[in-house]
Amino acid sequence: MHAFVFVTLAVILVLYAILGIVAITTGWVVPWLRGTIARPRLWGSGTLLFASGIALFRYGATVHGTTAIDLVFGGGLLVFLSGAALQFLGQRPGRVPSA
Repeated sequence: MHAFVFVTLAVILVLYAILGIVAITTGWVVPWLRGTIARPRLWGSGTLLFASGIALFRYGATVHGTTAIDLVFGGGLLVFLSGAALQFLGQRPGRVPSA
């Protein structure tokens, strides 16, 4: 069961990271998100950080030593939340320039 969960999560994270890379490089997002994503490159950066943060969380479960676990989980949490914030900002409309 553990191997199944690990492989499934790895595949999902790789696909999610690929979506982020494609959004950063080309500005393309999947059709069902086109109406809500105002800034695809910012959203793609957040997606890439989000996937990296989850991967760090997963890696943190295999690290031995209390200090190392705290550092990996803390770093993963920081990267995860930064990615979530960038994804949120990518979905919000930009400011309207004043005339």
